Amino acid sequence: MSVSRFLQIHSLHSYPAALLNRDDSGLAKRMPFGGAVRTRISSQCLKRHWRTADDDYAIHNIPNAAKAIRSRNVVDREVIQPLREGGGIDEEVLSAVEEAFNVGVYGSSGTSESGRQPLLLGLPEVAYLREKADAICRAHAQDAKAAGQSAKDLFGKEERGNFKAFREETALPGGLESALFGRMVTSDPAANIDAAVHVAHAFTVHREESESDYFSVVDDLQGDDEDAGAAHIGDTELTAGLFYGYVVVDVPGLISNLQGCEAEAWQSADRAMGAQVVEHLIHLIATVSPGAKVGSTAPYSYADLMLIEIGTRQPRSLANAFRCPSPAQTDDAAAALAGYLTQLDNAYGVREARRVMSVADCDIPNADRLCLDDLASWTADAIRSGEAA
Repeated sequence: MSVSRFLQIHSLHSYPAALLNRDDSGLAKRMPFGGAVRTRISSQCLKRHWRTADDDYAIHNIPNAAKAIRSRNVVDREVIQPLREGGGIDEEVLSAVEEAFNVGVYGSSGTSESGRQPLLLGLPEVAYLREKADAICRAHAQDAKAAGQSAKDLFGKEERGNFKAFREETALPGGLESALFGRMVTSDPAANIDAAVHVAHAFTVHREESESDYFSVVDDLQGDDEDAGAAHIGDTELTAGLFYGYVVVDVPGLISNLQGCEAEAWQSADRAMGAQVVEHLIHLIATVSPGAKVGSTAPYSYADLMLIEIGTRQPRSLANAFRCPSPAQTDDAAAALAGYLTQLDNAYGVREARRVMSVADCDIPNADRLCLDDLASWTADAIRSGEAA
């Protein structure tokens, strides 16, 4: 039996003619590895698609999983605007409270939208802020200066403890997204949440494969006697690739974030929601595709392989299986993965429980083969029980 301290998820996804993740110049993101340039998908891109997916395994289909909002305008649109629409509050009072709340939430540069960094706040936190703003506005209905000062005090040294206490007493105050992927709040370090799910940048197991796609647009109203040229011409980059992905779940950290307990107490805490989160996450990683230019490339793909390891040792990526570029075929990539894993087992021993799902006929060492549903269920059971066989 292996204690479910760390969960490691390795995957292989194949995409043809796509532009999955662009850089600031509109080209596919890249990285050099093993002396060869690879196509890359950033971890931020991957996490964004997993957390916003809307299907049977969406993370917010989990009961009692509070949502979160990432925005520069949470105070304006989710805290103050509902009070403004409700009527009965003087506009000068609202404006004074709005300014103080923006500074309190976003820091000293929060008075302007351009000065704010997008911040992830849980809906319970948003509701708490709205209640506080409403109470301040009504307590100082005719005195904008007093209302503004009271709002400043809410985030001052004397009152900040109230906001911290609220977070400690509320389930998922920062929402499920924060519990999974963490957040940093520069204006309030006590609101920082350490990520429990660590996501590596995915990269192609082979050298980059790309081409420039030339396209033209025809004007439907253009007559035969008019210029025969296209109404618009352009080009964009398209890539193809077989990507290796790697995700680690720090189970004690996840249970701590979900239940509000100390990470050291994870084995005695309720792990039911953690098990559901992991089950959903595995389905999302396997079946949700990132992708720009969705309408013109349909970049939808399921994982060709997913290997899960559960144990107590520090996690380690299997990326070095592809330091020497692999042929761009699933069978070859799976064989390279299995070969490198065998080398690690010979050097360090086998202390993790393993299961694998694969469309290719491969032999992953010490890993029983399961379908995706059974793989996700096995992993969820390991989190729920605290051990994996």
